[in-house]
Amino acid sequence: LVQPSHHQNDRRAQLARRLRPRPFFGLSTVAKPTVKPADPRFGSGPCKKRPGWTVDALSDAPVGRSHRSALGKGKLAEAIELTKKTLGLPEGYLVGILPGSDTGAYECAMWSLLSDDRPVDVFQWESFGKGWQGDVTGQLKLKDVECHVADYGELPDLSKARPEADVCFTWNGTTSGVKVPDGDWISPDRTGLTLCDATSAVYAMDVPWDRIDVCTFSWQKVLGSEGAHGVLVLSPRAVERLESSEPAWPMPKVFRLTKGGKLIAGIFKGATINTPSMIANEDYLDALKWCEANGGWEGLMNKSQANLDVVKKFVAATPWVEFLAKDEATISSTSICLALSDISDDQIKTMVKILEDENVALDIGSYRDAPAGLRIWGGATVEKEDMEKLMPWLEFAYHEAKK
Repeated sequence: LVQPSHHQNDRRAQLARRLRPRPFFGLSTVAKPTVKPADPRFGSGPCKKRPGWTVDALSDAPVGRSHRSALGKGKLAEAIELTKKTLGLPEGYLVGILPGSDTGAYECAMWSLLSDDRPVDVFQWESFGKGWQGDVTGQLKLKDVECHVADYGELPDLSKARPEADVCFTWNGTTSGVKVPDGDWISPDRTGLTLCDATSAVYAMDVPWDRIDVCTFSWQKVLGSEGAHGVLVLSPRAVERLESSEPAWPMPKVFRLTKGGKLIAGIFKGATINTPSMIANEDYLDALKWCEANGGWEGLMNKSQANLDVVKKFVAATPWVEFLAKDEATISSTSICLALSDISDDQIKTMVKILEDENVALDIGSYRDAPAGLRIWGGATVEKEDMEKLMPWLEFAYHEAKK
């Protein structure tokens, strides 16, 4: 007998899944749902505030006070220490608050640490990783660079990371909904540094800090705080590199982490390079305290995973939708990207508008450079109950858009 190929088996499994009954979301009706999510904010950044947030959370902000005052520096230092605590950072890791959101923090890291003295591996599979590749090859113009690229929905071959190379990558592709499944591909005996953009991963995914030398993120993602500020996390190995090598190019003031060959330690104790927003910092403190009260990063990760589980159930029961991520192990629990079938790009835009006009879901169209579809934020500030209430509306809006 001729055995069916893997491709034939995959096709049969897909067909069987599409033909089986849909127990939760209605097989025969596309009636307009009567219940809406309590909060329609499912956008991927800036993201929804924590449950119960009001402007009263900012009442203790030191407005009109210098960030260099004892009060101002104390507030910034509190944010730094609470970041370390809620992320469970290893002893010796440093945290600094930088301008320019995650972009500013990540570019500061690249300009400060990369050079032609060592090779660089770039892994990119969506628009932000593509931007970091552009910085390495087009701005810094480094010579020994290997770029590993994959299309939206897929990961490049991570096993190609060279232990002697500095490795630039995003932990979670915010615009593709594809994450790295773990850090096992990063050598524990590496001599190069890992530079990880984890802006939509920290506080929602298990980041193995022993494999991460540099990490950046912004307050506006999983914690639902404000934009404009970035966080830079440095391992002792990254600090050693900073103090032992000098960048070969001019360094803008907002990128300067060293002076006279020594780390500017004050940056990592609340003495920021330039003026931060003390109102935004107060909001970040509020988000960190909410995180701490909900079990730290693990508690927030569980909330995000619960949101993803709701969407997984819907996808499994619905024939016209699939995750953009091809491998289940790489599906993001934060930037949940969905590919739709039997519907045109213009109809998808109509679907998104229907949900917005109904005040059911805001800002859930796919990223401008990504394939047409939906991108639903599933971070911890989104309530599971709201995600559940959104699913029948997706069914309704899909069929309405196709009329």
